[in-house]
Amino acid sequence: MKEQFYLQIFDKHQHVEAVPSNKEITAWALQVIRLLYPEQSKQVYNDVHQLKLEFGRLENELALIMNSTRACQDCDNELLAKTFFEQLPDLYLLLNTDIQAIFNGDPAACSEFEVIRTYPGFFAISFYRLAHSLYKFDVPLLPRILTEYAHSKTGIDIHPAAEIDEYFYIDHGTGIVIGESCKIGKNVKLYQGVTLGALSVTKSLAFSKRHPTVEDNVVIYSGATILGGETIIGHDSVIGGNVWLTRSVPPNSTVYHKPDITVFNKAKV
Repeated sequence: MKEQFYLQIFDKHQHVEAVPSNKEITAWALQVIRLLYPEQSKQVYNDVHQLKLEFGRLENELALIMNSTRACQDCDNELLAKTFFEQLPDLYLLLNTDIQAIFNGDPAACSEFEVIRTYPGFFAISFYRLAHSLYKFDVPLLPRILTEYAHSKTGIDIHPAAEIDEYFYIDHGTGIVIGESCKIGKNVKLYQGVTLGALSVTKSLAFSKRHPTVEDNVVIYSGATILGGETIIGHDSVIGGNVWLTRSVPPNSTVYHKPDITVFNKAKV
C-alpha cells in the first residue's frame, strides 16, 4: 500500500515543472510596492538612473516568473511584463487616491506616511491593485497568489477580478470579502466584516455576474452582508451594521438593522 502511494506521488513529481514558490512571487510584488512607496522600505534611491534600473530589473523578474510558472504556454511574457510596467504610473496614481481616501476619512490617521506604513486596508488594496492589473492582461495564477497573500496577512479577501474604482477606503478591514464579479464605484468605504458575495456557489454560474454592484459614495458598516449579482446599492447610500441584503436599494438610501435590545440594571431595582 505504501509503496503504491510513494510511486503515485513520485509520478506526480515527474510531471510537474519546477516553478517559483508563492513566497518568491509575493516577494516580487512587495519590491514593486516598496519601490513605489519607499515609506515601507529602508532602501532609498538618490539617483533616478538607479531607480530606472531597479524598475527594469523587476520587469525582467516578472517575465521570468511568468515563464517559469508555465501557466500560459502561448503568452509573450516579456511583452506582458513590459506592458504591465508601462501602465504602472496609472496604477500609482490610483493607489494615491486610496491613500487620500483613508487619510481624509479616518480621524485616527495622523499622516499619509502612517497610512502607507501601517494600515492593513492599504496593504490589501495595494496588492489587489497590482493583481487586478495582471488579471486584466489575462495573466493566469499570479493575481490570485498575490491577493491570497494579502488575505493571509490582513484577513481582507479581495478577488483580483473584482472591479474597484478610485478613492477606495477599507477601515479596520478584518473579515471583508469582495467577490469575483463585484463592481465598486468611487469613494466607497467598507468597514470590517462586510461581505459582498454570491447568492449561489453553483459551478455552472462561474462566468455569470454573481456579486453585487456598489455605486459611488456608499458607506457599508461592519458585519453587513450583501449578496447577488443583480443587487445594486445605489449611490450615496449608507448600509448599517449587520444588515442582510439580497435586493437592490435606490440611491440616497439608509438601510439599517433594528435589533430589540433591553438593558436591565439590577442596581436600580
